Amino acid sequence: MSNSVLLVDDDVELAQMLAEYLAGEGFAVACAHDGREAVAQIESERFELVVLDLMLPGMNGFEVLARLRKQAMTPVLMLTARGADEDRIAGLDLGADDYLPKPFNPRELVARMRAILRRFAANGDTMPRRSAIGALEIDPCSFTAWLGGHEVALTGTEFRLLELLANDPGHVVSRDTLAMRVLGRALSPLDRSIDTHVSNIRRKLAETAADQVEIKSVRGKGYVLSILRDAAGAP
Repeated sequence: MSNSVLLVDDDVELAQMLAEYLAGEGFAVACAHDGREAVAQIESERFELVVLDLMLPGMNGFEVLARLRKQAMTPVLMLTARGADEDRIAGLDLGADDYLPKPFNPRELVARMRAILRRFAANGDTMPRRSAIGALEIDPCSFTAWLGGHEVALTGTEFRLLELLANDPGHVVSRDTLAMRVLGRALSPLDRSIDTHVSNIRRKLAETAADQVEIKSVRGKGYVLSILRDAAGAP
C-alpha cells in the first residue's frame, strides 16, 4: 500500500519532478503550490507525511506548520534553504520532525521520508499500553505523555525523544543514539536538531508541571532524564 504524501512547494516544475520521482518510489503524492492550498488539502484529506517548503507565497511554511500542529500530529519533513539555521530551528520549534536543506539529492529525500514513516509505524501491538516513571506517564500507543496528571503537548518526534530518555532514567543517552533512534540518521557536526527538540521538551514539561522531571545535558555525552518527584508529589 502506498504512503500518502502531500508535497508543498511553490516551484511547480520542481514539485512535478519530485512527485514523479516519489511515485516511482511507491508514494502516492498530492501537490500544493502555496500555503493556503496546502492548508485546504490538509483539512480535507488525510496524509501520512507532509513535505513542506518553508518559503511559500502568501501563507508561508511556518504558518502552514503551525496550522497543522493545531489539529494533527502528521509528521512533517521541512525543506529549507541551505545554511538557513534560524529557519531550521524555528521549524523544529513549531513541531517539524526533520529537515532537508535545498538543493538535495532526491534519493536522500526518499531516505529521510522512509525513516520518518518507519519511526511512526514502529508503534505496534507489542508495545506496552502505558508506563509510569515517577510523575511521568507514557502511552506509546497513543503517543501521549502526562506529567503530574496533566497531558504534555508533544510532537511525535518530541514524544519519541522523551520516551527513549524515560526508558533509562538516571542514565545518559548520547546525542548520536538519540539521533539514530529518533531521527533515523546520524548527526552532522553542526546539526543541533536533537538539542532543539530537547529544549522544546524541557519547556513543555516545565509549563505542564514544574519541578517533577528534569532533562539534564551532560557535556560531551548526551542527555539524562531525572525524576524529581514521584506520582504523589514526594521528592
